[in-house]
This record gives sequence, structure tokens and C-alpha cells, in this order.
Amino acid sequence: MRTLSVFRYKSKILVNRTLNRSSSKTTSPRPYVQGDKTHFGFEDVKIEHKEERVRNVFENVAESYDLMNDLMSGGLHRLWKDHFVKKSSVASMARLIRKSPSRDLKILDVAGGTGDIAFRFVDTCNCHERSKSSGSDEISVTVCDINSEMLRVGERRARDRYGDAILDNSKAISFVQGNAQDLFQFEDNSFDMYTIAFGLRNVTDVDKALQEATRVLKPGGRYMCLEFSEVPNQYLRAIYDSYSFNAIPYIGEMVANDRSSYQYLVESIRQFSNQEELKHRMETAGMQNVKFSNLTGGIVAIHEGFKEL
Repeated sequence: MRTLSVFRYKSKILVNRTLNRSSSKTTSPRPYVQGDKTHFGFEDVKIEHKEERVRNVFENVAESYDLMNDLMSGGLHRLWKDHFVKKSSVASMARLIRKSPSRDLKILDVAGGTGDIAFRFVDTCNCHERSKSSGSDEISVTVCDINSEMLRVGERRARDRYGDAILDNSKAISFVQGNAQDLFQFEDNSFDMYTIAFGLRNVTDVDKALQEATRVLKPGGRYMCLEFSEVPNQYLRAIYDSYSFNAIPYIGEMVANDRSSYQYLVESIRQFSNQEELKHRMETAGMQNVKFSNLTGGIVAIHEGFKEL
């Protein structure tokens, strides 16, 4: 029964993506959420139920999430994240700011609960060393996640890794619970950079999340998204799909005793926008100079754009 269900949904995804791809050449893609239902993996659910179900998934996997990422990707996720942070050019920005303390750099990392991207920014900007001095750091990374358990793990890791001063004194890193669709905690034009890595596909309404990202960015601010995407090569795609649907849920069951959460993570990738569609969605949200680059044959892609000056 499960195999038949997967086949039906995969067929439906192929049809929907084909329609979106053909229409996006001349018009914007259809709204990400239509009607009173949306997708939770290959399952249709009420819109108001998805957020809670996604929250439950990440509460279940929070403690083993980083280990599972290593096992699922063979460590590739670390290389993808390293490249993502390098591509952000934060290192060069940090050097300028350290020489001119009157400037500052504020980064918002959304859906970054366990701190993987934020810690890379902290290390790149040498915030740990700066935390040994008094006063607030001119460079700050705010980690925002809807899931309190992921944030708990992230803050614990930050204190274990850097000590308390970086959170309590220099405030170079902070953890805030929030929803990507409604970042009410943050004022308009607050951040120089907004990053989200492997989190956008789990948002109920991607269009709302992109609009909120645009709102909280300063004029000229940069948006960067690292996310699983669509593999254009049919042979690589076949291998990737076979591995994803067969190996990843099995690994989740063996390592985390949780097959269903990792089945959802695999299915959510196939339901998400492809590269061109996400590019159009970002443009519709008001971002400019939008572009994307594929990594590992399109298994993941980095999308970036800027808020109008």
C-alpha cells in the first residue's frame, strides 16, 4: 500500500512540476498554498495542521539531527554549508567591520536551530575571540527557529563550544523562537543578511516566508537560501531517488528509531519548488538580482537575491 501511495504522489508531483515549469517562463508560479489543504510530505493535510506536524518531526530528530545529516549525505552537508558561508562573503565584510567599529553586521539565520550555519558565521567573523573583550560585538547572528527543542540543542551547543560570554556579554549569537511566515519579533529593515539552510521547504507557506524575509532585510540586504532541489540529469536523479527513498528512512529507523520523520524529510524534498520556480517566487516577493547555483548536480542549490535599495 505504501509503495502504491508513493507512486501516485510521485506521479502527481511530476505533473505539477511540469505545469509550474511551463507556466513560469512567462508568468509567476501559482501560490504555494491554495485552498484549505497543503502537503506534508506525500500526504495532504489541513493547512492549520502542517505546522504542528513539522514541529513534531523536528522535536523527534533534534538530538540526532546532525549525526543523521552526516549519515544521510556522507558528510556532504558539511561541504555544502561551508560553501554556502564562503559564498556569503561574510569573511571580507567582517574584516572591514573589525577595522571600522562604527559599522555593524546583523545576520538572521532562520530555521537554524542547532546552529550549524550560525557557528560557521561566528567562526568566520572571529566572534569568539571578540567575546573576550567587553561590550557588545558589532557582528551578531540571530538564530530563529519555530522549534524550541532545536533551539535548546543549539544554545547548549553554543555554550559548550564558545562559553557563556558570547551569548551573555558580547551577544554575538542569540537564539529566538519564531515563525518564518511571521517574524513579528523583528522590525522592518533590521538585518544586513538573511540566511536559511534546509528549512524553507518545511515552511507551510513559502511565499509568506519570502515576503517576511524581504521585509526584515535592510535596503540592499542579501537573502541566501541553501535547499534541496531538483536533479536535472535523469540518471543521477534515478540513483538519488533510489537512495533517498530506500536508504534514508532505513538509516533513520536504525540510528534514531524514527523511520517516519525521515520518510517525511525525503518526501518534502520532492514536493518543494525546483530551481527556476523558487527563483520566480523570490522575484515575486520583491527581491532583485535573483540567481541560483547548483551543487552536486542539483541535489542542492543556493539561491540569492537582494532587497531593493
